Amino acid sequence: MRALGKEVIEELIMNLKDAGCDEELIAKCIKKYNNDDLKMLIKSLQYHRCCLLDKLHEEQKKIDCLDYLIYTLRRIKMELVKQAYLKGERALFKSHDLKVEDSIFADGESPLKESDHIDISGSIFKWKYPLWYCNHINVENSTLLETARSGIWYTHHINIKDSVIDAPKTFRRGTHISLENVNMVNAQETLWKCSDIKLYNVVAKGDYFGMNSENIEIDGLNLSGNYCFDGGKNIIVRNSKLVSKDAFWNCENVTVYDSVIIGEYLAWNTKNITFVNCTIESLQGLCYIEGLKMVNCKLINTTLAFEFCKDIDAQIVSHIDSITNPISGKISAQSIGEMIIDDQIIDPSQTKIQSTIYQR
Repeated sequence: MRALGKEVIEELIMNLKDAGCDEELIAKCIKKYNNDDLKMLIKSLQYHRCCLLDKLHEEQKKIDCLDYLIYTLRRIKMELVKQAYLKGERALFKSHDLKVEDSIFADGESPLKESDHIDISGSIFKWKYPLWYCNHINVENSTLLETARSGIWYTHHINIKDSVIDAPKTFRRGTHISLENVNMVNAQETLWKCSDIKLYNVVAKGDYFGMNSENIEIDGLNLSGNYCFDGGKNIIVRNSKLVSKDAFWNCENVTVYDSVIIGEYLAWNTKNITFVNCTIESLQGLCYIEGLKMVNCKLINTTLAFEFCKDIDAQIVSHIDSITNPISGKISAQSIGEMIIDDQIIDPSQTKIQSTIYQR
């Protein structure tokens, strides 16, 4: 029997009540604890947790239905602006529940600043800051010209589909950004300090893409531009091609599937990065990493790799040109051209390296 003091009992009861347990369940839990039956107590609490999750999912379904209904009703009552030529500063400032079709936003800054629930299709933005401080924006088959620079800042819940963005510095400090079939031909300094981003079938060209952004899901990104995703967190990339020097520097929690990455100095100073079925070409790539995993990857023309990397688990299905001073982990490859190991700097016994030529 477990002796329970009054304070312990009170704390246990309080925690169980806070967790939504009824009086009957609380009494059973205290009895199990008092009888040292912790295994059954934990099982009961896990079952209660599952019940709470089921209720949560059911409530979320109701919320999703309401959100869709609200969205549908908003579209019914939306005011229509069609084939308009809009000019002058803040042309549609603080607009709400508006549908814009086949229109031109000409000279004049901030045409839709502070607007919400706006649907835009077939339209052209020609001037700066078109969508600042906005919420719930849908854009389809539209174009932001180069002069619409710094176009979408401090905006949340924006979906852009089948469109062209020819302007630099788009997206700053925004959240819930979705881009599908979007061509960003001038993407320099785009997607900075944003979160909850989804990119599907996106083409982008420009340096410093995605800097200091987090919670990013990517499927089908073709990017040409250096220093992409510097400082990013919680990034998943699939089916993409990145031509980028210094990609994924200073990142945390990155996973890349079925992709090609070309560019020197890949992923320096990053924590927890995984590559699965990837082909990588990188001079002095994959250095200063803490927590590197590679599954079924190719390293082509990659020299001086893994320098000062910790916790490596690398399965390479190609030749590696050279490896330099890995700190710890294991590396396997078909063959290795050169190994540069300075036992005055690192302990070679902490890294297991296997190939048809070298084996440690």
